[in-house]
Amino acid sequence: MGKKKGIKELEIAVTLKRNHRESPIKKRIEKYDPKNLLEKTTVHYPDPRSWISPVFSEHFARLSFDFYQIDALDLAPLLLGKYLKRDEVVLQITEVEAYRQNDSASHGRFGITPRTAPVFGPGGHAYIYLCYGLHNMLNVVADKEGIGSGVLIRSCAPVRGLEVIQQRRGLVSDKPVLLTGPGKVGQALGLSTEWSNHPLFTPGGLELLEGPKPDGIVVGPRVGVDFALPVDISAPWRFAIAGSPWISAPKNTLS
Repeated sequence: MGKKKGIKELEIAVTLKRNHRESPIKKRIEKYDPKNLLEKTTVHYPDPRSWISPVFSEHFARLSFDFYQIDALDLAPLLLGKYLKRDEVVLQITEVEAYRQNDSASHGRFGITPRTAPVFGPGGHAYIYLCYGLHNMLNVVADKEGIGSGVLIRSCAPVRGLEVIQQRRGLVSDKPVLLTGPGKVGQALGLSTEWSNHPLFTPGGLELLEGPKPDGIVVGPRVGVDFALPVDISAPWRFAIAGSPWISAPKNTLS
C-alpha cells in the first residue's frame, strides 16, 4: 500500500453491499492509479510545527460542484491535501474516512430523517452531526442526490489563523493534539449543526479549496464503527497522508 517514500500502487480490497435485496454480499477490488491521484511535486513536513505555514494562496480555486459527484470511496483520498477555509482560519485535510451507500456504519442506514437529510442531498454540501452531544463532526457529502454517502474529515493541519484555532479549541498548542480528531476539526472551524447542508463550492462561509496532493497515502479500517457488520468494520476506508504527524489515533492500523 502507500509508503512514506511514495506509492507504487494503491490497491484497496473493498466489500460492497449492492443493495438490501441482493444476497450474498459481493466483493470487488477498487484499484487506484497513483498517477491520477498524486502529484510528484510535494512539500514534505518533517516537523509538526512546519505544517502551520505550508504554501497557501488566496488564488487556490474552490472545488467545483462536479468534483463531488463521485462515489465516497473515490472522493475520500482526493480530499487529502485540500484546504478548508472559514473566515481567517485555513486547515489542510490530512485524514478522512469514506461512508458509502448501504454501509452499516453510515448514517445513511437510518434513511432520510431531519438529521440525516443533508447526506442524501447532492455532493459538495456539508453534513454536520453532533456526536455524544459534544462534538460537531464535519462530513463532505459525496455522489448524486439520493445516494446518502459522504466523507468524514478526521484530522487537519493548521495553515492560517492559529490563534483563532487555539481560542476556539481552548488549547494553546501548535502540536498535532490541536487538530487530530473530527470533533477538534469542527471546533477549530467554529461549526455547529446549523452549518449542515452548507454548499462548500460557493464563496463565503465554509469553503473547500484546491491544494497540493500528497505523494503517499496510507489506508486502514475506520475508527469507532464496532457496531457495524463485520464486513464494514474491516473495510479499509480510512485514508491519511503518509508521514504526516497530523493523524488521529490509532495510527498502527494504517499502512
